[in-house]
Amino acid sequence: MHDLNSVTKFLYSLRNKGSKYGLERMQRFAKALHNPEKTFTSIHVAGTNGKGSVCAMLEAIYRSNGYKTGLFTSPHLIRLNERIQINRVSISDQDLAESANALITECDKQFDPNDYPSFFEFIAAIAFTHFSKKAVDIAIIETGLGGRLDATNIIHPELSIITSIGKDHTDILGDTLEAITQEKAGIIKPSTPVLIGQLPDVSKTIIKEKAEALNSDYYTLENYTKKHPLPTTNLTGTYQKQNAALASYATKILSHRFPVKQTDALNQVQWEGRWQKFKLKKQTLILDSTHNAEACLQLEENLQNHIIETGKKPIIITGILGRERARDIMPLLSRFAESLYLVEPNQPRSCSAETLTSLIPDSQKIQLIPIARHIEQLFSRKSCHIGNETDTILVTGSIYLIAEVLTLLEGHSKDPIGQDLIH
Repeated sequence: MHDLNSVTKFLYSLRNKGSKYGLERMQRFAKALHNPEKTFTSIHVAGTNGKGSVCAMLEAIYRSNGYKTGLFTSPHLIRLNERIQINRVSISDQDLAESANALITECDKQFDPNDYPSFFEFIAAIAFTHFSKKAVDIAIIETGLGGRLDATNIIHPELSIITSIGKDHTDILGDTLEAITQEKAGIIKPSTPVLIGQLPDVSKTIIKEKAEALNSDYYTLENYTKKHPLPTTNLTGTYQKQNAALASYATKILSHRFPVKQTDALNQVQWEGRWQKFKLKKQTLILDSTHNAEACLQLEENLQNHIIETGKKPIIITGILGRERARDIMPLLSRFAESLYLVEPNQPRSCSAETLTSLIPDSQKIQLIPIARHIEQLFSRKSCHIGNETDTILVTGSIYLIAEVLTLLEGHSKDPIGQDLIH
């Protein structure tokens, strides 16, 4: 498999086998590769929401200060390569194919076919070997899901960050805040500082107790903001300012290893799909991946401000994975939408348009446009096919819906690796 197409097909086959949890296999995999994750300094970031934004902000700050940065995030929006970046440049097709081939050879020696590494484990291993080979100064590593049993949790970072705690992926992480917090807190390492964002009191207690038990210094965003104003950032919303404060505080905590100077990096953050605005002819298009209850609070703030600024409600297009999430999101969208289009992302757990309709409160029934089950009915290259010239179109819900829209707008062919709910 010396070309990217063959490698992609192989990775696709791993994805189809589903996700696996637990660290033993990933630890064996890394050991067979001579533990590349031990050769570079890292920051590990977990959280229900905000972890991707904080990762992007940290990367921007360190890169603007001249450090060579690694960035590992998931899922990708357009191409698999996006998950693995150095100095914000995605891994090349050649490097991806070469790394994958080397790892396949090693895996075939080490693993029984019935216990082969998962798709996410394989991608994480490629990232770690790539960062090691290219000798990054610091790598920002985002967890895929949870923390304790996540494949990325084999790293020993300089700092662990937990951005937020909310109820999401409850079928895997547990259906209480206590259970979810225990999973996220699993990234805390002995004698390694941990920084937390604005969390529920019960989560703060659990994380503080774990930090004390592991002799790890414990830092909170709350203490930081008592002395410092929230920094500005080009990403929209108060919650993004809080994320920016987390990133700023993190760099102060690590200043003894990685001194930084004040730059304008936080106002130049690249992070697609988070209240991201486009102009399509005269229309305004906003892409925002609000996919759970906690994120609804952030979306509500942005919608309120948008309506104050423009004097009118947006047309909203939504597609959501999972009835539990939709139950939280649909009442909010119906309250703020001028009209509402319901679509079904190309994902196994997509809610049907009928399910989404049933979750709109009777008191909030609004104009439902004939259901467009496929996003191709609404978008094509550089074009949106609904609304008037001066309308604002908001696409929100699943991150995979955002990816489908961007793919159509930018004229990309669909990534053959596809997308997957559990990354």
